Amino acid sequence: SKSVKVLNKKRNFAQLHLEVGQTNFMLHTCPVCEFMYTPGEDSDEKIHKTFHKHYIHGIPFKGWRNERVVSDCEIGRVVLVQDDDPRFQQNKARDVVRMMEKDLGEGWILSKNCKVYLFISSHRVSGCLVAEPIKRAYRMISNATKPREKTESSATTTELQFGGFSFRREMMTRRNNPEKKGSSDGGGGGGGAVVCDEEGVDAVCGIRAIWVSRGNRRKRVGTHLLDAVRKSFCRDVVLDRCELAFSEPTSDGMSLICSYGVKKGISHVLVYRTTD
Repeated sequence: SKSVKVLNKKRNFAQLHLEVGQTNFMLHTCPVCEFMYTPGEDSDEKIHKTFHKHYIHGIPFKGWRNERVVSDCEIGRVVLVQDDDPRFQQNKARDVVRMMEKDLGEGWILSKNCKVYLFISSHRVSGCLVAEPIKRAYRMISNATKPREKTESSATTTELQFGGFSFRREMMTRRNNPEKKGSSDGGGGGGGAVVCDEEGVDAVCGIRAIWVSRGNRRKRVGTHLLDAVRKSFCRDVVLDRCELAFSEPTSDGMSLICSYGVKKGISHVLVYRTTD
């Protein structure tokens, strides 16, 4: 009988170059998607064009027969992927996370027991939120809140301005490569840090990271993702906006938090450490 050879048709965007002492590979870095390629090389140009399109508009998504749709809206739907779902669904979530890492940094976004929320619009994954179960969170201290007396462990603080709200920082630890950490059009994924209350409070849902593709920002995708988490993270329970905790929010993250929670009358913001 004839043997059947199975070809793996999955696209691979890995870039390989042989280092033999050259000082210039003639590589060009795209200023938008940061993909490195050789101008004039057909294969490099084609790979860059595909990657660039995915970065701007989102990763193609044909849909699944059995999707766990947790939210629908006029511009798209939110599909939830959990760690016990079929491998092909988890692989799609990992593909999206790898794209997120271009903006937020590598190696920290996914962890055990995370729930991945994919925002699907026009047959593409245009946004993603990674949430995780937590037990404790801390109220962020703003200028409007009288801080506790300083202890030996307290850090020197500077003020950050986010819209009409001022926050003081630093207390929670930065991750490695802080300039890459942060959220694109939303929430967690911290790069900076903020001063928080010493006493923790009970919490159940941590927003580990939010990402929205470049061409879909400022379209309320982040808001739709946060709404989907509130309504589906806990079975038969809808969480209040004030019950969502964010992992070390950056300035981009704080912008979303202020518009999503504080401007809606929420008196405080919860933050948590992903290492807890």
